[in-house]
Amino acid sequence: MSFRKRNVGLSPGAARKAPISSPSQPAAASPSPESLPGVRPSPDDGRPTTSTGSRSLDNLLAGHAGLPMGKILLIEENGTTDFASALLRYYAAEGIVQEHKVHVVGIGEQWGRTLPALIGPADAVDEKKVDRRKAEKMKIAWRYERLGEFGTGIAPARAPVATPESPASQADVASKQKAFCHAFDLTKRLAHPALSTVNYVPLAPSREPIFVSVLKKLVSSISACPPNTVHRILIPSLLNPAIYPPDCSQPEHLLQFIHSLRALLSSSAQHITAMITLPLSLYPRSSGLVRWVELLCDGVIELCPFPHSSDALATSGAATAHEEPPQGMLKTHKLPVLHERGGGSDQNIGEDWAFTLSRRKFEIKPFSLPPAEGDNEAQQAANSSIPKKSDLAF
Repeated sequence: MSFRKRNVGLSPGAARKAPISSPSQPAAASPSPESLPGVRPSPDDGRPTTSTGSRSLDNLLAGHAGLPMGKILLIEENGTTDFASALLRYYAAEGIVQEHKVHVVGIGEQWGRTLPALIGPADAVDEKKVDRRKAEKMKIAWRYERLGEFGTGIAPARAPVATPESPASQADVASKQKAFCHAFDLTKRLAHPALSTVNYVPLAPSREPIFVSVLKKLVSSISACPPNTVHRILIPSLLNPAIYPPDCSQPEHLLQFIHSLRALLSSSAQHITAMITLPLSLYPRSSGLVRWVELLCDGVIELCPFPHSSDALATSGAATAHEEPPQGMLKTHKLPVLHERGGGSDQNIGEDWAFTLSRRKFEIKPFSLPPAEGDNEAQQAANSSIPKKSDLAF
């Protein structure tokens, strides 16, 4: 039993002074992904994403509204057309406008001179289209036009007044924020100071395999840039005999290169994305080599152009008479859905999508056929969805 008095502290022993914890100096950390130009968090799971340069393609990528950083997107194309190059040009032009470091493999500077010209932010272009559609709507009776819109007389009194203490209004803040996606015009050519900084990686013959030298050049170029630089790797027409030598199509060379490319993107997952195009007319999807390449890529999209004899089918795919008919179908075989934290959505896989390449833009939209001529019920349902004059109440 202890007879020590209560409320008496133990002997402190030798006098010791507590060490003063000096604040540790934080190391030079890399900037957050949100602070990088042209990068924003995904609305689905928050991972950093960047735009492909096409608003419709961004909306197709598993709900991320862009291409997640550290991912590879493979675009396959059937036939002898070259629609996939338009998406590559959008991807490269978006990177140049956002001042990203663009690396083009296997093609020279003449390809960079064909990039589409910048129109402006995609949001501003879409707002102009909406305003134009509103202006084309049917006008109401003249006596109602004089009244104006509902609540226009009392809206200014209820609207918040900008005080001089506020640093800037919301419009000023929105204007200062850099756009995430831009709109481009394929009929014009891009003129930008960053166009001269594009890194063209040639397929020069050497003692080592072609893909090994290409990977070394990519690694050296990426390591020479500042750590907060965003990189975009473009590989147009992979395994095209007009560009690549015959031994590049061997699995031991190609698959090793794709593995090494994935390792490069994983080492800097918040700063690098890649886009590859592959001609299926030379290397069909039924071959084991293409299947392995699809497994190694994070997203796989196939472009199936319509043949010239199916003009009626292409015309019927347009939703309205004012829209341009699609040039082919777009199939989504794989999307960057899952990663170590989960997230993403594969609802676009298996849906009927069509793509339209006009003189000015590349657009992806849902594909639907009109009712057949013998299907009277479907035609009546389609006609009933159109409002009649008697149904319009003024």
